[in-house]
Amino acid sequence: MAPKHLLAAAVLVATILHAATATTVYDVLQQNNLPRGLVPQGVQSYTYQQSDGHLEAKLAGQCDFFVSIAGKQFKFRFFPTFGAVIKPSSLTEVYGVSFQAEFAWIGISQVKLDGDQLTFQTPEFTQSFPVGGFAVSPICNS
Repeated sequence: MAPKHLLAAAVLVATILHAATATTVYDVLQQNNLPRGLVPQGVQSYTYQQSDGHLEAKLAGQCDFFVSIAGKQFKFRFFPTFGAVIKPSSLTEVYGVSFQAEFAWIGISQVKLDGDQLTFQTPEFTQSFPVGGFAVSPICNS
């Protein structure tokens, strides 16, 4: 009787461990109190090192999309490989992500959630958006 209980316990532990590691990049964002809409649909693979928070994801190709916030359109661009260091409510050391400001593409270096605002930091300036604009993962236009 004891071997059956031991086998059942081992199967249960293996199932729990598999469920804990079978996450998506969108789950990793949400587990860190960040909206899933920070990353577009179509991520093909990702790596996440929980020890230091390094997250890297891969898309099939460059991904451009618009986010509509307060009646304005903002164009974002993700390169085929992008990533950041993720911590609760923030992304630092962001690479492979930019947005269009007037006629130039500006690289995003940091994203921080502060209340109901997401603040995007670039080397040149800081821009805040309502977090609700990033509730759903956008679809790539390119």
